[in-house]
Amino acid sequence: MTAHGASREAFAAARERLDALTDSTSVDPVRLADELAAVTALLDREVSLRRVLTDPAQAGEAKAELVQRLLGSQVSGPTADLVAGTVRSRWSQPRDLVDVLEELASIADLTAAEKADTLDDVEDELFRFSRIVSSNTELRAALTDRKATTSAKDELLHRLLDGRAKATTERLVTRLVTAPRGRSLEAGLESLSKLAAERRDRAVAVVTSAVPLSDTQKQRLGAALAKLYGRRMHLNLDVDPEVLGGMRVQVGDEIINGSLADRIEEAGRRLAS
Repeated sequence: MTAHGASREAFAAARERLDALTDSTSVDPVRLADELAAVTALLDREVSLRRVLTDPAQAGEAKAELVQRLLGSQVSGPTADLVAGTVRSRWSQPRDLVDVLEELASIADLTAAEKADTLDDVEDELFRFSRIVSSNTELRAALTDRKATTSAKDELLHRLLDGRAKATTERLVTRLVTAPRGRSLEAGLESLSKLAAERRDRAVAVVTSAVPLSDTQKQRLGAALAKLYGRRMHLNLDVDPEVLGGMRVQVGDEIINGSLADRIEEAGRRLAS
């Protein structure tokens, strides 16, 4: 999420609490994710409640006690404790709290995938699904139709993804589609892809090439980009015969055009300079 000031510090503290919880083998990250998503939905609906929980004039302990009273019998202890600790922090604006809880839910699900050694698959599946959505206008319309019921969208996604994607991917995409909270589907999928990459401290490079890359080319490109950006790089691969220069690479806001060979040679020159 994009946060500033007090909310940025609160988000960092909440991430640390989440990591501490999911490091414990006694905490089920999938259940944690589901419960955090439910709390997100509650606070998204109840504007007055989220204002109370982010009111800087209220003592942090009083807000934490309110959370425990409201949620203590509805969610597991770890979830209630995490939310209570989060509301103790100061927030720049009430909506930031909801955004953070939603992101924590996604991170908890991705942590479950990491523990199951399926995180790479989830990253790839999120990217492929985003490409399918962008190229299929009928599917996008069905998934973003405001008149369609949540159950109808849920059923459609289950038919599309069941048996074809990891359970984590299906949960993340279903949550995004059924509770978009004002975001476009494309923006939501991009955000999830970035979160997945961050679980391994990797950046995401979206690579569009005129023809499929060989394994050797992928390895060389990944190594060159990792050296250029100083961190591990996850490659999301796409093929477009009309791409100019043979290849287009996007890392964050930076777009690189040119052939694979030229780009790797340039990478070598930049490293040597």
